[in-house]
Amino acid sequence: MLQGKTAIVTGSVQGLGYAMASKLAEAGCNIMLSGLGDAAEIERQRKSLADKFGVKVAYNACDLSRPSEISALVEDTVARHGSADILVNNAVYRHRSPVDRFPDNEWDLALAVNVSAPFHLIKHCLPHMRKAGWGRIVNIGSIRSYLAVANRIDYVTAKHALIGMTRAVGQELLKDNITCNAICPGSLRTPHSNAGIRKIMKEKNVSEEAAEAEYLGSREPRGRFNALDNVAGVLLFLCGPHSRDVNGTAIPVDGGRHGGEVSG
Repeated sequence: MLQGKTAIVTGSVQGLGYAMASKLAEAGCNIMLSGLGDAAEIERQRKSLADKFGVKVAYNACDLSRPSEISALVEDTVARHGSADILVNNAVYRHRSPVDRFPDNEWDLALAVNVSAPFHLIKHCLPHMRKAGWGRIVNIGSIRSYLAVANRIDYVTAKHALIGMTRAVGQELLKDNITCNAICPGSLRTPHSNAGIRKIMKEKNVSEEAAEAEYLGSREPRGRFNALDNVAGVLLFLCGPHSRDVNGTAIPVDGGRHGGEVSG
């Protein structure tokens, strides 16, 4: 479906990002991975994608807090794969703290990675998309794009901002064969949530099943995680032929959670 296209997926060396990169690779897309982690594990993941789906997969260790490295990431993608057709802004940085004790450096870093980086990536990818006459931009929001929670002002602010960015960019693309949309997942089973579950297990000396139930208690009324593959499936739709008239919108993948009350 996407043979010959190239996708940049940030935060794609594990978790949701890797699931989305895998889904695009399965559809025939060449991939530029970007993210932080163990170099040997990243290379294993890169090679696994390339071997499994027969596409070109590269990795760029871009520091998304640095605009100069972001522009270099886009140019590296074009140099290696010949284009930059799909951009998935998935990377995230977060810190937990009450607003009156929130460290200035943590706030600045969160905005740089979570808001400014998507802006710079869109800015640098658009000329290549316009030259090709086709492009898809997908920003990864969150349930926190709709519902606030205490002690996470950086994450909530950034995820709300991404929806505004999606709408604004979408308006600029009305006459182009390029779209900009967002996906807003609920809770997912990722390394981040795994760490939270392990913390509960250790602090309360409970089983993984009990810790998972407690973790989900304040997050998912259904008592289960949303599936990574379902989020990746929505991404595939937004990059596919039936999404041309979907532009400037945000699609929740949260089992209906975004329509509920604000809670933890």
